[in-house]
Amino acid sequence: MGAAPVVEVVGLEKTYRTAMRRRRVRALEGISFSVEPGEIFGFVGPNGAGKTTTIRILMGLIRPTAGSAKLFGHQVPSRAARARLGFLPEAPYFYEYLTVSELLDLVGRLFGMSGSARRRRGDELTELVGLAGARKQPMRSFSKGMLQRAGIAQALMSDPELVVLDEPTSGLDPLGRKEVRDIILDLRAKKKTVFFSSHILADVQAIADRVAIIVKGKIHDVGSIDQLVDRTVRSVAVRLRVEGDRLSEVEKLAASAERRADGELALELGADGDVDKLLADARALGAKVVSVTPRHETLEDLFLRRARASGEAVRQ
Repeated sequence: MGAAPVVEVVGLEKTYRTAMRRRRVRALEGISFSVEPGEIFGFVGPNGAGKTTTIRILMGLIRPTAGSAKLFGHQVPSRAARARLGFLPEAPYFYEYLTVSELLDLVGRLFGMSGSARRRRGDELTELVGLAGARKQPMRSFSKGMLQRAGIAQALMSDPELVVLDEPTSGLDPLGRKEVRDIILDLRAKKKTVFFSSHILADVQAIADRVAIIVKGKIHDVGSIDQLVDRTVRSVAVRLRVEGDRLSEVEKLAASAERRADGELALELGADGDVDKLLADARALGAKVVSVTPRHETLEDLFLRRARASGEAVRQ
């Protein structure tokens, strides 16, 4: 038998009452999934789909209406489970006069760490999340991205076995997002388990071992990216560099063509298009091949299909 799941959710339901108790709203409708030890599990869905509600139940912040949620085999809320996890909430708020060093020291104290261990771990984490140069600044001077980095550092302070991150790349620029992805991958390399939600589907596809798609409080898919998305080639994107006055002629080689900067041309062929003939004809006209990229369904494509099938309004 394999190891028991780190996170186990079975038939979880949550119903809220609106203002003045006039109407019931079902935020979760019997969802079930599990997260295995040492994996990165992505939890994706539109705004209001139930992602944060699920995470709050797992953290013991709210109680479910029905169903069960377990961490490390303990029914939540559980003090024993809580001691083994780190948590980053969506849009974290910290006392604005604290420095990030003081924040991490406080978190270390809550976990019973010694003074030397707190200082050593705090220095390590401020370096890891790119805040070493700002460790003595009050957090009221931090940007949203810096606060997000501080939140990730505090979630890792106790060297937890399970890390739960609600929108960890929110507010970060592309470099910051890559650094967070690298941190998550490093956690997996250290045999940690990561459960994270995100609306940036490219980030999820890049690092998640498995994903769950939730729409309107219901789980629609659970599995690896390879299991869920259709790998059939849908089209082929060809990038060419065209010099001189042959650009118009090369454009006519495909039904879809878009001019880019520096004399580059982006062409797209259907899955049944003759790529070899296109390239030969383009070279005959003096074009140079920059790239040829087959296009498959992505996690974003799958997500949009599921959301639209559920009648969810999706903005692109």
